[in-house]
Amino acid sequence: PTLLVTTRGFRDALRIAYQNRPRLFDRRIVLPELLYSAVVEADERVGAHGDVLQALDTGRLQRDLAQQFASGLRSVAIVFMHGYRYADHEKIARQLAADAGFTQISTSHETSPMMKFVSRGDTTVVDAYLSPILRRYVEQVASDMPGVKLFFMQSSGGLADAHAFQGKDAILSGPAGGIVGMARTAGIAGIDRVIGFDMGGTSTDVSHYAGEFEREFETQVAGVRMRAPMMSIHTVAAGGGSLLSFDGERFRVGPESAGANPGPASYRRGGPLAVTDANVMVGKVQPRYFPRVFGPEANEALSHEVVQEKFGALAVATGRSAEGVAEGFIDIAVQQMANAIKKISVARGYDVTRYTLQCFGG
Repeated sequence: PTLLVTTRGFRDALRIAYQNRPRLFDRRIVLPELLYSAVVEADERVGAHGDVLQALDTGRLQRDLAQQFASGLRSVAIVFMHGYRYADHEKIARQLAADAGFTQISTSHETSPMMKFVSRGDTTVVDAYLSPILRRYVEQVASDMPGVKLFFMQSSGGLADAHAFQGKDAILSGPAGGIVGMARTAGIAGIDRVIGFDMGGTSTDVSHYAGEFEREFETQVAGVRMRAPMMSIHTVAAGGGSLLSFDGERFRVGPESAGANPGPASYRRGGPLAVTDANVMVGKVQPRYFPRVFGPEANEALSHEVVQEKFGALAVATGRSAEGVAEGFIDIAVQQMANAIKKISVARGYDVTRYTLQCFGG
């Protein structure tokens, strides 16, 4: 749970945001879940040019912070209006939060010292939300490797010392590492134009490289706005765990995923049909070549029988063979991935026939 400390009168600014409607014709808009669970409004105000219009009321803020700490909150994001121009109020608030006992304190003038209150605030909240989780992981890894200089990959493709690794820089660090490795190995092989392809369980990430890394400085991840340098990665909701469904008229793949638990139907945990199951059905994934780590006791092989039964039921409903149904779902998933590649290449004026497809991750 994370606490947001902001200028009085702006407690709802991050929820209201920019009022964008990316899906204009959706009849039911589902807003992303807020990452902070409580808000404290501080009596302070700084003008757009960095001039103090109202001094920070430290006494009241100190009492409010103590109350929130007593309620169980330990992480705080401090975002004051125009805090990037005049940081003293945020610095004072940071010290008060530390005195109150908060273990994770993220301030906007350090996390994202630029104009635009909403983007700066969102990035600071993400950092406060993720950093405690990240710190526990980093400390665990570091304790297992004493005396070793430890670095972590950042979303931008650069490395950060373990002690300086922040939550806001870890969002896409895994795919970013894949892109760096892709570019390096392609260079060794004498290839200078590469399309990166990273298919996982929930989604597929594609990337473009033609001699230099492409980065974005403002992006949206899982409905949350972020302002931090990241590798330019295009994601589609089509992966091994993407759910397969038939609504009586058409086949659909995703965007929901079976996840790791229960996982696809072939995992023997009562899961629904997923892309992995379609590949089992047509023989592209053959259970005998996979370890026996499935089922409730993690000691069974992938189940072709369960998959065949479920696709058989769909075959009856559609008037096609079970294999034909599975192939249809695979075609849809592949088309979604192909469209993602077109979006980062052909749609931007790049001749995809001059590129090499390089796969990594999973």
